[in-house]
Amino acid sequence: MSAAITPAGPATVAPGDGKPSVVRLELSGKSLLTVLALLAGIWLVVHALPVLLGVVAALMLVGALTPSVAWLERRNVRRGFAVFLVFAIGTGLTVALLTLTVPTVIAQVKSVAENEPKFRETIASYLERSRLTATLAGDIRNTRYPELLKSSSALLLTLSARAFEIVAGAGAAVFLAFYIMIDRDRLRGALFAVVPRSHHIRLSRILLNLGTIVGGYIRGQLLTCALMGGFILGLLLVCDVPNALAIALFGGIMDLLPFIGILLTMGPVVLAAAGQGPAVMGIVFGLMLAYEELESRVLVPLVYGRALRLPSSVVFFSLIVGTATAGIVGALIALPLAAAVLMLIEELRIELPGEAVQPEDLAQQRADNRGEKEYERRAESMPAEAAAAVAAEISQERKKAESDAEKAQTVAGE
Repeated sequence: MSAAITPAGPATVAPGDGKPSVVRLELSGKSLLTVLALLAGIWLVVHALPVLLGVVAALMLVGALTPSVAWLERRNVRRGFAVFLVFAIGTGLTVALLTLTVPTVIAQVKSVAENEPKFRETIASYLERSRLTATLAGDIRNTRYPELLKSSSALLLTLSARAFEIVAGAGAAVFLAFYIMIDRDRLRGALFAVVPRSHHIRLSRILLNLGTIVGGYIRGQLLTCALMGGFILGLLLVCDVPNALAIALFGGIMDLLPFIGILLTMGPVVLAAAGQGPAVMGIVFGLMLAYEELESRVLVPLVYGRALRLPSSVVFFSLIVGTATAGIVGALIALPLAAAVLMLIEELRIELPGEAVQPEDLAQQRADNRGEKEYERRAESMPAEAAAAVAAEISQERKKAESDAEKAQTVAGE
């Protein structure tokens, strides 16, 4: 933002100073337009947030499914058919899973509602054994059902409307992801057409890294949630706890949420095991706590690898901003977005105020220059769509070479 400093009329001069004490700041027309454009952009983002979230969800789905499509393409399957096959298999598996689980889950939820008085009495009996929790036992026994049912009905109606919106948004995101993957070459060509050729290699690296970050995050989330749900299901079946499938499904879904997921996962499992006696409840609590530690310290680093290299402070701040902006959906996409921002800072060579230039940065810059010269030689006089494919090929080759060098360095260090 530029500003012109001019005296405001006759300057008032302090004794012995010699400088005017009154100044006037005048914004240039360009600076004013920049501010107005920024405010308009913020307004547009806030009001179009649901649409933007749908686009982000579609791009995340594209990143998650791209490796499967690429695997089929390497086996001489035409891209259009490969995309259709991947989406058909995914849709079939989803429908089969819902068909097998939804009726059972509904029946088990109905069973939980029917056995609620017995379950509530069991909890109250445990609480009244201690003086500290005896008053809570009385409150649980004296719960007034009419008011509870009234509030529950209103909550259920709100949740049903919200669930319908989420399902509709998810369906739109799936269709958008399908068309993005079908038209990948044309869309990528259009993007490369508006970017100067001197930046095509860097742009292709950014797109490649975004696919790695988003795809790794989605696949990692699905795998860890499936493992959590499977562990809960097996544990509750072994301990003969009723309604195991419904509780396991809920626990697997809640494992998506960072930080608070452990409470929403362990709480229902331990409470459900309370009906089998203190010994079973203690065993279930201990095993769930051990698995949570195993997941956070072993499974998550192993599954995600280097897809999300985020400090704990960045993770916590990202979750706060994401939750405040878009609720649970914002919390789910906050981590890959934060990782993408850090990757952009690194790839665009943005010089941070307190960061000194490192030798590896200079080496990376020299490698970028060599890659850009090779790209200009190979993509000379090509249209943007074909040039984009060449840039993507060069970036993939460089990434593979860097990965091999890093593995060799790790082996040598060991």
